[in-house]
Amino acid sequence: MTPSPVTPESIQHAADLLRLGKLVAIPTETVYGLGADASNPEAVAKIFEAKDRPADHPLIVHLAYATQIRNWAEDVPDSALLLAREFWPGPLTMILPKNASVPMAVTGGQNTVALRVPNHPVALWLLRVFGGGIAAPSANRFGRISPTLAQHVAEELGDKVDCILDGGPCSVGLESTIIDLTDSQPTILRPGRIGPSQLEEVLKTQVAMKSQRKIRAPGMLATHYAPNTPALLCAKDALLALLTEQQRLGKRVGVLAFSAELSALPCQHSLRLPNKAGDYEASLYLSLRELDKLQLDSILVEQPPASEEWLAINDRLGKATV
Repeated sequence: MTPSPVTPESIQHAADLLRLGKLVAIPTETVYGLGADASNPEAVAKIFEAKDRPADHPLIVHLAYATQIRNWAEDVPDSALLLAREFWPGPLTMILPKNASVPMAVTGGQNTVALRVPNHPVALWLLRVFGGGIAAPSANRFGRISPTLAQHVAEELGDKVDCILDGGPCSVGLESTIIDLTDSQPTILRPGRIGPSQLEEVLKTQVAMKSQRKIRAPGMLATHYAPNTPALLCAKDALLALLTEQQRLGKRVGVLAFSAELSALPCQHSLRLPNKAGDYEASLYLSLRELDKLQLDSILVEQPPASEEWLAINDRLGKATV
């Protein structure tokens, strides 16, 4: 499937395909999503088939406007309204009790629904023309590296998708923050660009961080976002020693590093990522894909700092590496 330039005609065509129960790949500021009409269980089922995704893994419903939240959530707490006012459109997904009308196919059989208003002009344009909610996980095979370019979707899914809207590179490059608002204490289920301190500032209460929770959400599996090539996360000094040892054994090794000290490694397949977290996020999946295509024996990834601004990056790398 060749990605389509974004025009009024291609947006209308994509909206028509969604109404027919077809799959449309859409750009967002986080990653490209594989979209279907969230109110159509048969269409939603095609997402799981195309991605080879477990049927009990919930999907995020994308909306054009925050005011649509009550069409999907049964109980909307004040905390959700505060966060929507501050961060929507944007890379924040909220978990709320679902309306009875929301198909169980979207929620993975749960009584909660994940909602987000994306901050991308193409996604918002399509959502407004379509008029409804679009269920859209990342447009890639389940568990693999999320796509940040339209071409990535074409390479991953081919003709399993009926239309790919080419909105250019994703500006954020990592999946959205997911926050569960169904209990008295808000809990981050998946870290993203919007961090705990930002959420706490708006909510005026402590936000918990949990890796295991009764509510399932996208990206909570121990292994996810992973290249086919074995990847190892290691500290700067250990990386250099391991690279030397691997090369001595005749192994073909790739490196992802951001430290200035590792900028001139004796390695043919070394990529240097930005040392600022936001810029690193936008480059990470693209760089992993580039190295993964080289059929290397392994990829060595320099361990990022442990500060909050690197929280989402460390989460993704922890699941993408062994």
